[in-house]
Amino acid sequence: MAKYKITFKKSVAKDLRGIPSADVKRILQTIDSLAENPRAEGCVKLSAQERYRVRQGVYRIVYEIREESLIVQVVKVAHRSSMYKGN
Repeated sequence: MAKYKITFKKSVAKDLRGIPSADVKRILQTIDSLAENPRAEGCVKLSAQERYRVRQGVYRIVYEIREESLIVQVVKVAHRSSMYKGN
């Protein structure tokens, strides 16, 4: 399987600022693993959009997969209680 390139939406940097550094490290490891297999076990397709979600502890990582250009774009990282508010 081809390796995907990971890209981040600009707002993800702001999302990560409010998260403790130990959790950020685990989140970034999970994001790195998406380059190998973006539809790994635990990945859930969001019904209303062409996006996917993966859990990392109490945080959720939402991302899009662009098959034609082999890109995984991380759209949002947030605590599970606030992930879907305001979307």
